[in-house]
Amino acid sequence: MKNIVIKVGGSLLLTKQNKINHAFISQFCKIIKEGADYDQIIIICGGGSLAREYITFLRESGINEALCDSIGIEVSRLNSKMIIACLKDRAYPLVPKNLEDLSLALQFGKIILMGGIQPGQSTTSVAMEVAEYIDAHKVLILTDVQGIYDKDPDKDPNAKLIQNLTYDELHKLLLKAQSSIQSAAGEYRIFDRVSLQIIRRSQIKVLITSGYNLDEFRKFWVENKKISGTTISI
Repeated sequence: MKNIVIKVGGSLLLTKQNKINHAFISQFCKIIKEGADYDQIIIICGGGSLAREYITFLRESGINEALCDSIGIEVSRLNSKMIIACLKDRAYPLVPKNLEDLSLALQFGKIILMGGIQPGQSTTSVAMEVAEYIDAHKVLILTDVQGIYDKDPDKDPNAKLIQNLTYDELHKLLLKAQSSIQSAAGEYRIFDRVSLQIIRRSQIKVLITSGYNLDEFRKFWVENKKISGTTISI
């Protein structure tokens, strides 16, 4: 079977002002409906700025990280329900909350939407765990950057996109970057150490690209063409 997992960053679903990104969601769902040659499609949604807004408030109120994480998970599931509504009968109507729920959902042959699963785990880690569980052909990560860079592109204008990375090279980059040490709720970036461990042990092929240019996503999804971004493999 040819299966795929798509991780959609919460930053694409919601603006920094916590407004629903109508343009992205409607176009993304339209492209998904245009079809692709996969037996099973699972889409994992991040929590985005709204989750971080809740988490910031709770943290400032003295709430522990586990509860902050659980609130972030609920937001990611709410985002998933929004995509389910837009995909209509193409999507499984419920959001699986664990692998047991997912196992049941897989019996129906529909597109499955998921958010977070458990505190302390990023939705990227969920995407990798789910990909391993269903023996996915690949994982596509749609985020707010073009891929992985040799330096932080927000801080260094000379940062260069890395088009191809091995698992070991990615691991070295994560160890090198201070931002890789992410244990606080809502503060995950593209990868954390848990997600890296999963892709290394399962040897999942991962493609990271920007979701801001959905014409590129259409090329990948509908036309099966190579697109710009970072590919992670053996």
